[in-house]
Amino acid sequence: MLNVLEPRHPQPSVATTLEITDITADVRHLQGFDHHEQVWLGRDTARGLTAIVSVHTTVLGPALGGTRIWPHTSFESGIIDALRLSRGMTFKSAIAGLPLGGGKAVIIADAKTEKTPAMLEAYAEMLNTLQGQYITAEDVGMTLADADFLAERAPNVSGTTKGGSGNPSPFTAEGTFVGLKAALRHRTGSDDLAGVRVAVQGLGSVGWSLCQKLHTEGAVLTVCDLDAVRTARAAETFGATVVSGDAIIAAGVDIFAPCALGGILSADTIPLLKAKIVAGAANNQLATAEDGQRLVTRGILYAPDYVINAGGVINVAAEMGDGGYDVATVTPRVARIADTLSAIFQRADSEGRTTDAVAEAMAREIVEAARK
Repeated sequence: MLNVLEPRHPQPSVATTLEITDITADVRHLQGFDHHEQVWLGRDTARGLTAIVSVHTTVLGPALGGTRIWPHTSFESGIIDALRLSRGMTFKSAIAGLPLGGGKAVIIADAKTEKTPAMLEAYAEMLNTLQGQYITAEDVGMTLADADFLAERAPNVSGTTKGGSGNPSPFTAEGTFVGLKAALRHRTGSDDLAGVRVAVQGLGSVGWSLCQKLHTEGAVLTVCDLDAVRTARAAETFGATVVSGDAIIAAGVDIFAPCALGGILSADTIPLLKAKIVAGAANNQLATAEDGQRLVTRGILYAPDYVINAGGVINVAAEMGDGGYDVATVTPRVARIADTLSAIFQRADSEGRTTDAVAEAMAREIVEAARK
């Protein structure tokens, strides 16, 4: 059973420079809005904070989802990102069997140049007002040290050093790895990776860890990343072929593993794919709902992102149980991602539906059952 905090109405104290506004009604027309319960805007000009917290649903429990710090080119794109990611978190937790709803936060800033202690202080104030509704953890641009910093100032922060679960990336990578092997087994009848060509897009914590696992089992790697130091290290460590970000989608490989930001699979990019399996850790890989069918039309097996990348949230959720964090309970739950994906692949085949449609239907069935 999770330790759920009592809800507090989001009103900042008189002394703060933070302003929190309920913008739910204002974003209903945007792409990605799906009957979201609440969307909050936190703004503190003095401390450099512009944060969107999107709560998709709390039917299964408090909304859990990481905080992403990213320099979106527009305020609207930041909101759409938060909407889509929070809905994905609902589906992710539901299919993983977690008593959690879906939420996500996006801070519009460059994590390398604009993230400051003052900005995080302001964000911690915002988190305090959302106790009982939203629990956060790490995501792109948010480090374990940042989570620890926030946890010292707000109780609704997970994935921390003190909580015990720490960095969720290794568990996300492990779930992606076993899910990738499940996809390979479904497609070819074997999950032997020796000689299998895999393109990994993005060499952050998850992408790098995934490369290590793939390399150990004999996969032949092609990689890309914005950081030339990382790609050079991958070439030296794994014997990986380095290509540009534009070229990775069309690489001559068996499996494409997107591990960077979302929206990579679209009407423009899907025709370029040579891989026959897409299995990676990135969120929101499909640019539109129609892209799942585009993959099927091209004979490409797709592992739905919020199923294959659930290892991180499974790990973070374990820290919120009454008994405290125990890695021994996490490992078998992450391993079951492979079984879940195999069931999705089989159901998609038997029903003549796309894998993403089947996964979404499964998640919505769980949520609707909880409403009754």
